[in-house]
Amino acid sequence: MNLNINLKRSVFLMLALALGTLTSCDDDVNGNPLIASNVDASFTVTPVTGAINTYLLVAQPKGVISSKWDTGTGAYPGKMNETISLPDAGTYTITHTAIGAGGAMGTATAQVTVATSDPAKGNLIKGGSFVTAEDQANWKKVIYNAGADWTYSAKGATISGGHAGIYQAVDVIKDKEYTIDMTVSGGASSDMWFEVYAGKVDPATVSGDYGDGGKVMGLSTWDGCGKTEFSGRLSAIGCVKNAKKDAVSNVVKFDTTGKIYLMIRCGGGIAPGGISVKSVELRGK
Repeated sequence: MNLNINLKRSVFLMLALALGTLTSCDDDVNGNPLIASNVDASFTVTPVTGAINTYLLVAQPKGVISSKWDTGTGAYPGKMNETISLPDAGTYTITHTAIGAGGAMGTATAQVTVATSDPAKGNLIKGGSFVTAEDQANWKKVIYNAGADWTYSAKGATISGGHAGIYQAVDVIKDKEYTIDMTVSGGASSDMWFEVYAGKVDPATVSGDYGDGGKVMGLSTWDGCGKTEFSGRLSAIGCVKNAKKDAVSNVVKFDTTGKIYLMIRCGGGIAPGGISVKSVELRGK
């Protein structure tokens, strides 16, 4: 008798659970259990003790598969616990994009105010935004084949085809480490290369491809990046190895004090719309 009662209760419980499951599916916002809803992108910002203008961003991990961060220079793939440096004084809007199941996304923002610039990490590049005529005057062009050119606009410097470079001279200190970075964007390309150099030879004096100092960083469809649409900091989305480190790295060091040339050149099968560059930086590490 007791066994029969227990069986009836079990059957009733299973039926109730099944109906409850059906009801919950009907109430689901997106109706697809494979796509997350209400992805929580919230995060905290904490100054890093002992480090100048450096902050730890901590996002909550529940229901989040991957993260993207944007400090104002373009979104890039990051970690749930991300350390950022904001060398220049100013107010920054930090944006976190959290990606959940099925590609569902949530975003959250926070403002960080930096009172004083870090004197050791000032940007040595002039006119890296390319927005004004004054910005653009800091750069020189090298055109390697007919029809190639760099054009300037509010979205930065853009090369739309052919083989051409832009560069400027920068004064550096012997044995000091520097980092190079920039925001790049473009469509899916084929047989394309985008390269950054920091050499001691003036590109205007070089006939043929520039290679002094070795490649620092870049994009290359042969190396596996630039085949699909891209946008972000080159240090995060680039795949070209630093020639002096034999690894992907944006860190450089020079054996003499004096003038070097930051050279950006591109060529090959660039997608329609070209490749755009902005927010170019060379800073002390």
